[in-house]
Amino acid sequence: MTRRRIRIAVLQFAHETVTFLPNDTTREDFIYPGSPASGEALLATDPKGYMGGFVQVAREYDDVELIGITSPLWPRTGTGSGWVTQDAYEHFLGVMIAELQAQPKLDGVYLALHGALAVRGVPRPEADIARRVREVVGKDVFLSATFDPHGNEDEAFLQQADMAFCVKYFPHYDMHLQGERAARMLVRAIRGSFKPVPRTLRIPIIAPTVVMWTGASPWSDLIQRALIWEAREPDVFVNVFFGFPWSDVPDAGMGLQVLTHDDPELADRVIRDMADWIWRRRDALLNTVKIHPMRDGVALAREAVAAGKAPVLLADYSDRSGYATWLLQEIVAQKLERTLIATIASPDVIRSVLAASAKPGDPFEAEIGGAFDESAGEPVRISGTVRSVDATRGKGNEWVCVSFGNGNVLVLSPYLVQIVEPSELWQLGLQPDEFDVIAIKSRAHFRRGFDDSGFAPTILLVEPPQPFMGTVRLEALSYENLSLTDYYPYGNPSFPPAG
Repeated sequence: MTRRRIRIAVLQFAHETVTFLPNDTTREDFIYPGSPASGEALLATDPKGYMGGFVQVAREYDDVELIGITSPLWPRTGTGSGWVTQDAYEHFLGVMIAELQAQPKLDGVYLALHGALAVRGVPRPEADIARRVREVVGKDVFLSATFDPHGNEDEAFLQQADMAFCVKYFPHYDMHLQGERAARMLVRAIRGSFKPVPRTLRIPIIAPTVVMWTGASPWSDLIQRALIWEAREPDVFVNVFFGFPWSDVPDAGMGLQVLTHDDPELADRVIRDMADWIWRRRDALLNTVKIHPMRDGVALAREAVAAGKAPVLLADYSDRSGYATWLLQEIVAQKLERTLIATIASPDVIRSVLAASAKPGDPFEAEIGGAFDESAGEPVRISGTVRSVDATRGKGNEWVCVSFGNGNVLVLSPYLVQIVEPSELWQLGLQPDEFDVIAIKSRAHFRRGFDDSGFAPTILLVEPPQPFMGTVRLEALSYENLSLTDYYPYGNPSFPPAG
């Protein structure tokens, strides 16, 4: 029997917005070679991520046609920029809506989202995207989406869309898997073999992302609880949103979504069980990692090297701009040796190196980092030599390596970079046996390459002396769109809610 051809539009609009940063994310930040993308170019982005998983499974069906709608990719600033401007949001969403309107009848829409997109004047942008797509395609078209667990999502999104699939692990190992699920269940819904019944429940807990590592208890236990429900009940899907406290939005904090196949009672039972588990373990969930002051962390790194427990990883979890020099200051002050610092955002310095056509071995002297805002600290003057200039990422995204001190190397990048795998460093021409200490900017993604792999015997999370925008002390942040006292542990909210 020949099946009716299925037409699915594919859109993307994603950003993890740090609203406390002073630099807005503008229309221009989303425009660079390759972005926006449409058609096959959009469908080919991120082959190991959400998009890759969705496209792979969708194309296993001979009767499914994918239409790549012109979409912005992640902004060139990564996560190192603040509020997305209304101009940027309306421009790109307007392009997407216009293309959807011009399409012949669709059966489904896939939205590659994040959950922590924050737009000036739009309280819940992901829900707004779903609403505006729904207005164009009609109530009979199924909408499916993928999300990052660091999303701030309440019931508003699934009031407009039919399905959502959220990554479970931090680091995010299962993006491709969730993209696969989004495709498979979207096709099933279109064909009528899956009738999605969603439930959503907000949990009044807000926490810094550094405590959310799912490689250890109790966060690993939380994810296991979700996996158990998915294993024991056919067609049950559990999304755990950890929340993203650096977006000052009204729906920040933890949340749950559950999908079942036409079984509202089961959906209620699963979400109630998950919520009760989280609330019972709330203290344990918020107290999972040891964080050292910068000075102590650098001293402990020296002791670990002396004790033969190298390489040591120093992870500055708090830097949200990429410009912060607090850890570099301590490394210089304590005369740490054989240390690799990767990276510090220094676009102006990189431009000056490129303008001078500097070559390996040329002298280098410049003030590095700082000056972005108070969270970045003071610039640090580094005197050394240019080790390398890496231009493999394209014009405007060059990295510069500088040798200084006794065996130290500083890597400069144009924006905030989280080093996830050691191989990202060795691709710069650096060698593992050159360094006893590696200092990076990361909260938990580094676990993938440095911890889970066993690469670094000693791992030290460090923070600056003051509670800046990446702090675990969220009370230091100037929230305007939410009240911390509505959330545990800053208040005593009522839970479970009535009904």
